[in-house]
Amino acid sequence: MAFLDRIRDMASRDLKTVVLPESDDERTIEAVDEILEKKIARIILIGKDDIRKKVKASGADHLDIVDPLKYKDLDSMISEYYELRKAKGMTPEEAKKAVSEDSLIFGAMLVRRGLAAGFVAGANHTTPNVIRASLRCLQIDKSIGVVSGAFLMEVPHSQYGENGVFVFADCGVNPDPNPRQLAGIAVSSARLFKQLVGKKPIVALLSYSTKGSAEGEMVEKVRKAVERAKEMAPDIAIDGEFQVDSALVPEVALLKCANSEVAGKANVLIFPDLTSGNICYKMTQRLAGARAVGPLLTGFTKPCSDLSRGCSAEDIVDAVAITALRS
Repeated sequence: MAFLDRIRDMASRDLKTVVLPESDDERTIEAVDEILEKKIARIILIGKDDIRKKVKASGADHLDIVDPLKYKDLDSMISEYYELRKAKGMTPEEAKKAVSEDSLIFGAMLVRRGLAAGFVAGANHTTPNVIRASLRCLQIDKSIGVVSGAFLMEVPHSQYGENGVFVFADCGVNPDPNPRQLAGIAVSSARLFKQLVGKKPIVALLSYSTKGSAEGEMVEKVRKAVERAKEMAPDIAIDGEFQVDSALVPEVALLKCANSEVAGKANVLIFPDLTSGNICYKMTQRLAGARAVGPLLTGFTKPCSDLSRGCSAEDIVDAVAITALRS
Protein backbone atom coordinates (compact mmCIF):
# COMPACT_ATOMS: atom_id res chain seq x y z
CA MET A 1 0.00 0.00 0.00
CA ALA A 2 1.37 3.42 -0.98
CA PHE A 3 2.08 5.79 1.91
CA LEU A 4 -0.67 8.28 1.06
CA ASP A 5 -3.15 5.42 0.83
CA ARG A 6 -2.13 4.46 4.37
CA ILE A 7 -2.77 8.07 5.42
CA ARG A 8 -6.34 7.75 4.13
CA ASP A 9 -6.74 4.46 5.96
CA MET A 10 -5.50 5.98 9.24
CA ALA A 11 -7.88 8.92 8.88
CA SER A 12 -10.81 6.56 8.42
CA ARG A 13 -10.15 4.95 11.82
CA ASP A 14 -10.96 8.15 13.74
CA LEU A 15 -13.26 10.39 11.71
CA LYS A 16 -12.64 14.11 12.06
CA THR A 17 -14.66 16.95 10.58
CA VAL A 18 -13.03 18.97 7.80
CA VAL A 19 -14.47 22.09 6.12
CA LEU A 20 -14.45 22.43 2.34
CA PRO A 21 -15.43 26.02 1.46
CA GLU A 22 -15.33 25.60 -2.34
CA SER A 23 -18.57 23.74 -3.01
CA ASP A 24 -18.90 25.50 -6.38
CA ASP A 25 -15.89 23.57 -7.71
CA GLU A 26 -16.66 20.25 -9.42
CA ARG A 27 -13.40 18.70 -8.20
CA THR A 28 -14.49 19.39 -4.63
CA ILE A 29 -17.80 17.59 -5.18
CA GLU A 30 -15.96 14.66 -6.79
CA ALA A 31 -13.61 14.55 -3.79
CA VAL A 32 -16.52 14.63 -1.35
CA ASP A 33 -18.03 11.58 -3.06
CA GLU A 34 -14.81 9.63 -2.54
CA ILE A 35 -14.29 10.87 1.03
CA LEU A 36 -17.81 9.79 2.01
CA GLU A 37 -17.67 6.47 0.18
CA LYS A 38 -14.38 5.54 1.85
CA LYS A 39 -15.34 7.13 5.18
CA ILE A 40 -12.16 9.20 5.39
CA ALA A 41 -13.66 12.19 7.23
CA ARG A 42 -16.84 14.02 8.08
CA ILE A 43 -17.32 16.97 5.75
CA ILE A 44 -18.84 20.42 6.09
CA LEU A 45 -19.54 21.88 2.64
CA ILE A 46 -20.18 25.62 2.59
CA GLY A 47 -22.87 26.65 0.17
CA LYS A 48 -26.57 26.47 -0.69
CA ASP A 49 -28.80 23.56 0.28
CA ASP A 50 -29.18 22.38 -3.32
CA ILE A 51 -25.51 21.34 -3.42
CA ARG A 52 -26.56 18.11 -1.75
CA LYS A 53 -28.14 17.03 -5.04
CA LYS A 54 -24.69 17.01 -6.65
CA VAL A 55 -23.25 14.61 -4.09
CA LYS A 56 -23.74 11.06 -5.33
CA ALA A 57 -22.12 9.16 -2.49
CA SER A 58 -23.92 7.50 0.36
CA GLY A 59 -23.01 8.46 3.92
CA ALA A 60 -25.21 11.54 4.23
CA ASP A 61 -24.81 11.37 8.01
CA HIS A 62 -21.16 12.36 7.50
CA LEU A 63 -22.01 15.41 5.36
CA ASP A 64 -23.32 18.81 6.46
CA ILE A 65 -24.21 21.61 4.05
CA VAL A 66 -23.93 25.01 5.72
CA ASP A 67 -25.25 28.18 4.11
CA PRO A 68 -23.64 31.13 5.92
CA LEU A 69 -26.74 33.27 5.48
CA LYS A 70 -28.85 30.62 7.25
CA TYR A 71 -26.30 29.77 9.93
CA LYS A 72 -27.96 29.94 13.34
CA ASP A 73 -25.01 31.60 15.09
CA LEU A 74 -24.11 33.98 12.27
CA ASP A 75 -24.49 37.14 14.35
CA SER A 76 -22.29 35.72 17.08
CA MET A 77 -19.66 34.69 14.55
CA ILE A 78 -19.72 38.14 12.97
CA SER A 79 -19.21 39.74 16.38
CA GLU A 80 -16.30 37.44 17.13
CA TYR A 81 -14.66 38.16 13.78
CA TYR A 82 -15.14 41.90 14.30
CA GLU A 83 -13.39 41.67 17.67
CA LEU A 84 -10.48 39.89 16.00
CA ARG A 85 -10.13 42.52 13.28
CA LYS A 86 -11.27 45.84 14.76
CA ALA A 87 -7.74 46.77 15.79
CA LYS A 88 -6.85 46.59 12.09
CA GLY A 89 -9.56 49.11 11.28
CA MET A 90 -12.36 46.76 10.27
CA THR A 91 -15.89 48.09 10.72
CA PRO A 92 -18.88 45.99 11.89
CA GLU A 93 -20.34 46.26 8.38
CA GLU A 94 -17.12 44.94 6.83
CA ALA A 95 -17.05 42.07 9.32
CA LYS A 96 -20.63 41.14 8.43
CA LYS A 97 -19.85 41.15 4.72
CA ALA A 98 -16.69 39.07 5.18
CA VAL A 99 -18.27 36.35 7.33
CA SER A 100 -21.51 36.06 5.39
CA GLU A 101 -20.08 36.33 1.86
CA ASP A 102 -16.52 34.95 1.99
CA SER A 103 -16.61 31.16 2.27
CA LEU A 104 -12.92 31.04 3.27
CA ILE A 105 -13.47 33.36 6.23
CA PHE A 106 -16.63 31.53 7.26
CA GLY A 107 -14.87 28.14 7.01
CA ALA A 108 -11.86 29.32 8.99
CA MET A 109 -14.17 30.68 11.69
CA LEU A 110 -15.88 27.29 11.98
CA VAL A 111 -12.44 25.82 12.68
CA ARG A 112 -11.60 28.58 15.15
CA ARG A 113 -14.81 27.82 17.05
CA GLY A 114 -14.00 24.12 17.29
CA LEU A 115 -16.82 23.02 14.98
CA ALA A 116 -14.33 21.41 12.61
CA ALA A 117 -10.82 20.04 12.96
CA GLY A 118 -9.44 21.99 10.00
CA PHE A 119 -10.17 23.24 6.53
CA VAL A 120 -8.92 22.63 2.99
CA ALA A 121 -9.21 25.24 0.22
CA GLY A 122 -7.42 26.63 -2.80
CA ALA A 123 -8.99 24.80 -5.74
CA ASN A 124 -10.41 28.09 -6.98
CA HIS A 125 -8.78 30.55 -4.57
CA THR A 126 -5.20 31.77 -4.65
CA THR A 127 -2.71 30.83 -1.97
CA PRO A 128 -2.61 34.43 -0.64
CA ASN A 129 -6.40 34.33 -0.20
CA VAL A 130 -6.28 31.04 1.72
CA ILE A 131 -3.41 32.23 3.91
CA ARG A 132 -5.12 35.57 4.54
CA ALA A 133 -8.27 33.83 5.83
CA SER A 134 -6.16 31.58 8.03
CA LEU A 135 -4.14 34.45 9.47
CA ARG A 136 -7.27 36.47 10.22
CA CYS A 137 -9.14 33.67 11.96
CA LEU A 138 -6.71 31.13 13.41
CA GLN A 139 -4.11 31.46 16.13
CA ILE A 140 -0.39 31.39 15.40
CA ASP A 141 1.70 28.81 17.23
CA LYS A 142 3.93 31.10 19.32
CA SER A 143 6.61 28.42 19.67
CA ILE A 144 7.11 28.55 15.88
CA GLY A 145 6.29 32.17 15.08
CA VAL A 146 6.01 31.80 11.30
CA VAL A 147 3.45 30.38 8.88
CA SER A 148 4.84 28.28 6.06
CA GLY A 149 3.73 25.89 3.36
CA ALA A 150 5.07 22.33 3.45
CA PHE A 151 4.52 19.55 0.95
CA LEU A 152 4.28 15.88 1.79
CA MET A 153 6.10 14.18 -1.08
CA GLU A 154 5.92 10.50 -1.98
CA VAL A 155 8.54 9.63 -4.59
CA PRO A 156 8.04 6.20 -6.17
CA HIS A 157 10.92 3.68 -6.23
CA SER A 158 13.18 6.02 -4.24
CA GLN A 159 15.92 4.80 -1.93
CA TYR A 160 16.15 8.18 -0.23
CA GLY A 161 14.19 9.78 2.60
CA GLU A 162 11.78 7.49 4.47
CA ASN A 163 11.30 4.97 1.65
CA GLY A 164 10.68 7.86 -0.73
CA VAL A 165 8.56 9.94 1.66
CA PHE A 166 9.68 13.50 2.44
CA VAL A 167 8.50 16.84 3.71
CA PHE A 168 9.64 19.80 1.56
CA ALA A 169 9.36 23.37 2.93
CA ASP A 170 8.82 26.25 2.49
CA CYS A 171 7.30 25.80 -0.97
CA GLY A 172 4.30 28.08 -0.75
CA VAL A 173 4.42 31.09 1.56
CA ASN A 174 7.63 33.00 2.44
CA PRO A 175 9.58 34.45 -0.52
CA ASP A 176 12.80 35.09 1.41
CA PRO A 177 12.63 33.93 5.04
CA ASN A 178 15.15 35.39 7.45
CA PRO A 179 17.20 33.07 9.73
CA ARG A 180 14.61 33.18 12.53
CA GLN A 181 11.78 32.34 10.13
CA LEU A 182 13.82 29.63 8.41
CA ALA A 183 14.49 28.02 11.78
CA GLY A 184 10.77 28.04 12.58
CA ILE A 185 10.02 26.48 9.20
CA ALA A 186 12.55 23.72 9.91
CA VAL A 187 11.08 22.90 13.33
CA SER A 188 7.45 22.98 12.22
CA SER A 189 8.27 20.81 9.20
CA ALA A 190 10.03 18.28 11.43
CA ARG A 191 7.00 18.10 13.69
CA LEU A 192 4.74 17.65 10.66
CA PHE A 193 6.88 14.75 9.41
CA LYS A 194 6.78 13.06 12.82
CA GLN A 195 3.02 13.54 13.06
CA LEU A 196 2.22 12.14 9.62
CA VAL A 197 4.94 9.56 9.04
CA GLY A 198 5.52 8.44 12.61
CA LYS A 199 9.28 8.23 12.06
CA LYS A 200 12.23 10.28 13.25
CA PRO A 201 12.53 13.53 11.29
CA ILE A 202 16.01 14.16 9.92
CA VAL A 203 16.14 17.78 8.80
CA ALA A 204 18.57 19.23 6.25
CA LEU A 205 18.74 22.95 5.53
CA LEU A 206 19.79 23.25 1.90
CA SER A 207 22.14 25.59 0.09
CA TYR A 208 24.62 25.69 -2.78
CA SER A 209 27.30 25.04 -0.15
CA THR A 210 28.10 22.03 2.01
CA LYS A 211 29.66 22.88 5.37
CA GLY A 212 31.77 25.79 4.19
CA SER A 213 32.49 24.71 0.61
CA ALA A 214 31.26 28.13 -0.56
CA GLU A 215 30.46 31.53 0.91
CA GLY A 216 27.77 34.11 0.35
CA GLU A 217 24.88 35.95 1.95
CA MET A 218 22.44 33.09 1.33
CA VAL A 219 24.86 30.55 2.80
CA GLU A 220 25.30 32.65 5.92
CA LYS A 221 21.54 32.94 6.31
CA VAL A 222 21.21 29.15 6.29
CA ARG A 223 24.03 28.74 8.82
CA LYS A 224 22.37 31.17 11.23
CA ALA A 225 19.05 29.36 10.74
CA VAL A 226 20.66 26.03 11.62
CA GLU A 227 22.01 27.47 14.87
CA ARG A 228 18.63 28.97 15.76
CA ALA A 229 16.73 25.77 14.91
CA LYS A 230 19.00 23.68 17.11
CA GLU A 231 18.34 26.05 19.99
CA MET A 232 14.58 25.87 19.39
CA ALA A 233 14.46 22.07 19.17
CA PRO A 234 17.60 20.39 20.53
CA ASP A 235 15.80 17.04 20.45
CA ILE A 236 15.40 17.11 16.64
CA ALA A 237 18.17 16.06 14.22
CA ILE A 238 18.79 19.31 12.30
CA ASP A 239 21.90 20.26 10.38
CA GLY A 240 23.24 22.22 7.43
CA GLU A 241 24.22 23.90 5.28
CA PHE A 242 24.04 21.11 2.68
CA GLN A 243 23.94 20.75 -1.04
CA VAL A 244 21.07 18.42 -1.79
CA ASP A 245 23.27 15.43 -2.73
CA SER A 246 25.11 15.75 0.58
CA ALA A 247 21.76 15.72 2.37
CA LEU A 248 20.40 12.65 0.56
CA VAL A 249 23.19 10.41 -0.71
CA PRO A 250 25.18 8.45 1.92
CA GLU A 251 28.22 8.05 -0.35
CA VAL A 252 28.44 11.80 -0.98
CA ALA A 253 27.84 12.58 2.69
CA LEU A 254 30.69 10.28 3.68
CA LEU A 255 33.05 12.29 1.48
CA LYS A 256 31.86 15.77 2.41
CA CYS A 257 30.52 15.69 5.96
CA ALA A 258 31.01 12.30 7.57
CA ASN A 259 30.46 13.59 11.10
CA SER A 260 26.92 14.87 10.53
CA GLU A 261 23.98 12.87 11.91
CA VAL A 262 21.81 14.32 9.13
CA ALA A 263 23.95 14.17 6.00
CA GLY A 264 23.00 11.34 3.65
CA LYS A 265 19.86 10.52 5.67
CA ALA A 266 17.58 13.55 5.37
CA ASN A 267 13.82 13.10 5.04
CA VAL A 268 12.86 16.75 5.67
CA LEU A 269 14.32 19.23 3.18
CA ILE A 270 14.26 22.94 4.02
CA PHE A 271 14.88 25.33 1.13
CA PRO A 272 16.55 28.72 1.57
CA ASP A 273 13.81 30.61 -0.28
CA LEU A 274 10.44 30.17 -1.95
CA THR A 275 11.89 30.14 -5.46
CA SER A 276 14.04 27.08 -4.87
CA GLY A 277 11.38 25.28 -2.82
CA ASN A 278 8.57 25.81 -5.31
CA ILE A 279 10.71 24.84 -8.29
CA CYS A 280 12.03 21.72 -6.59
CA TYR A 281 8.69 20.30 -5.44
CA LYS A 282 7.12 20.79 -8.88
CA MET A 283 10.15 19.35 -10.65
CA THR A 284 10.12 16.31 -8.36
CA GLN A 285 6.39 15.90 -8.90
CA ARG A 286 6.62 16.03 -12.71
CA LEU A 287 9.97 14.38 -13.46
CA ALA A 288 9.92 11.71 -10.76
CA GLY A 289 6.17 11.06 -10.83
CA ALA A 290 5.90 11.98 -7.15
CA ARG A 291 2.62 12.51 -5.33
CA ALA A 292 2.71 15.98 -3.77
CA VAL A 293 0.16 17.11 -1.20
CA GLY A 294 0.10 20.71 -0.07
CA PRO A 295 0.86 23.37 0.74
CA LEU A 296 0.08 22.05 4.21
CA LEU A 297 0.06 25.27 6.21
CA THR A 298 2.17 25.01 9.35
CA GLY A 299 2.63 27.48 12.17
CA PHE A 300 -1.02 27.62 13.23
CA THR A 301 -2.46 25.94 16.31
CA LYS A 302 -5.07 24.21 14.11
CA PRO A 303 -4.49 22.51 10.77
CA CYS A 304 -5.38 23.99 7.41
CA SER A 305 -4.28 23.10 3.91
CA ASP A 306 -3.96 25.05 0.71
CA LEU A 307 -4.38 23.48 -2.73
CA SER A 308 -2.91 24.23 -6.11
CA ARG A 309 -5.53 25.63 -8.44
CA GLY A 310 -4.40 22.88 -10.81
CA CYS A 311 -5.24 20.19 -8.24
CA SER A 312 -7.21 17.03 -8.95
CA ALA A 313 -10.04 15.58 -6.92
CA GLU A 314 -7.53 13.01 -5.64
CA ASP A 315 -5.32 15.82 -4.36
CA ILE A 316 -8.27 17.20 -2.38
CA VAL A 317 -8.98 13.77 -0.87
CA ASP A 318 -5.33 13.44 0.20
CA ALA A 319 -5.32 16.95 1.69
CA VAL A 320 -8.50 16.21 3.67
CA ALA A 321 -7.04 12.95 5.01
CA ILE A 322 -3.83 14.69 6.08
CA THR A 323 -5.71 17.60 7.65
CA ALA A 324 -7.83 15.14 9.60
CA LEU A 325 -4.74 13.31 10.87
CA ARG A 326 -3.00 16.56 11.83
CA SER A 327 -5.83 17.37 14.22
